Amino acid sequence: MGDMNLRKRVMKRIEQERAKSAAEEIFPKLVEQKGERPIIKDQPPAIFHAKGYPPGKVQQEIKDAFRGYRNTLTAACQSLLDRYEFKDAAIKVVGIGSVGTVCWIALLMAGEGDPLFLQIKQARASVLEPYAGASVFPNHGQRVVHGYRLMQPASDIFLGWTQGPKRHYFLRQLRDTKIGVRVETFRRPEMDLYARWCGRALGLSHARSGFAATLSGYMGKSDTFDQAVAAFSMAYADQNEKDHAALASAIRAGKVKAVVEEKR
Repeated sequence: MGDMNLRKRVMKRIEQERAKSAAEEIFPKLVEQKGERPIIKDQPPAIFHAKGYPPGKVQQEIKDAFRGYRNTLTAACQSLLDRYEFKDAAIKVVGIGSVGTVCWIALLMAGEGDPLFLQIKQARASVLEPYAGASVFPNHGQRVVHGYRLMQPASDIFLGWTQGPKRHYFLRQLRDTKIGVRVETFRRPEMDLYARWCGRALGLSHARSGFAATLSGYMGKSDTFDQAVAAFSMAYADQNEKDHAALASAIRAGKVKAVVEEKR
């Protein structure tokens, strides 16, 4: 399969995802009616309401943080956001890339069949701070959003940040036409091509977010940096396989309980 065929497959997936709406895809899975009020379904252990706050009752901390978030949007996006009414919020268990952080999902409605789902994600200090110094931004969520906008100039229109009593947060839509490429269906040629696409996109993004000339001078004309990244990638892949094997073994031995969900 050549470059053009793979491009057609990817573009077809993108068009399929763009054709879907939040009302059709997410709403039935995440929301149920409580009388006339839509609320987020409790789906433990992944999604659940905070203790002492039944569905439909939003914590004051979340409301206050949301008001601060609105001020970080453009005037046009503020006007759009103001059409929506805050209906509910629930805790969402984060994935492995955000382990140890707090995450909420918020349900807003502008009318029947017109939902807006936002993620309220905790932003902690960058792991680079001990080496590169503190961020110039007073809010870690603002730092994250600034990074998003540098690397993705056409990013989520609802991307913004806020602050609670103890934590910094950034917000974005729960679903904004993100797709996952089914790499398990790839053969070696497709995987090589996809890896080149990803590497080129990542390289361009980092060139936008930093000083391209400085980065180029640091890496030089040799392939030392390339080889280091490749070695790290292989070591990371090997560790992932070992971790998965250990988890599977623990499940078989009854040490860990797991529910296997079929991919759709």
